[in-house]
Amino acid sequence: MKKSVCVFCGSSPGKNPHYLNWAKKFGSDIALAGFDLVYGGASIGLMGALADGALEIGGAVRGVLPHELAGREIAHKNLTEMFLVNSMHERKQKMYDLSDAFVAIPGGIGTLDEFCEILTWAQLTYHKKPCYLLSEQGYFEDFYRQLTKMCDEGFLSLEHLQLVRKVQNSQEFIAKLGALH
Repeated sequence: MKKSVCVFCGSSPGKNPHYLNWAKKFGSDIALAGFDLVYGGASIGLMGALADGALEIGGAVRGVLPHELAGREIAHKNLTEMFLVNSMHERKQKMYDLSDAFVAIPGGIGTLDEFCEILTWAQLTYHKKPCYLLSEQGYFEDFYRQLTKMCDEGFLSLEHLQLVRKVQNSQEFIAKLGALH
């Protein structure tokens, strides 16, 4: 069975057009590397661009979206598979169930929420799936510094900090994913 990568990202395009263009290419890079894509199911913002990039080259894309957000986030109509769930908790569980690895790319509070929850599950040893922060254009550098401060101050162990695999660009991320095949 083909391996799947879950991407947490924004339903907004952000202010910098680079991120929208980059997300589309990132989606195609994931598909070209032989991985299925799992994401939040929206057709807008970085989410939509990511899915479109994978779909345009024939990649399999699975979206997971709560019923109540299907209208607000504008559910993507052309996915390989769409899972409509009843809550954000079910969304996270379904994304986890469908995925072999996780990566956060630029986004807002929802992106951090989803990434931090999956990271917490790893910390609690509920899973051993790799969790990546892809710091495109330095996007997650401040967040990673905060995690390091938590470690320095004794609120996060070094072992748990090392669960966060920080990469600087999509090429580095795709190269690390090769170990999953």
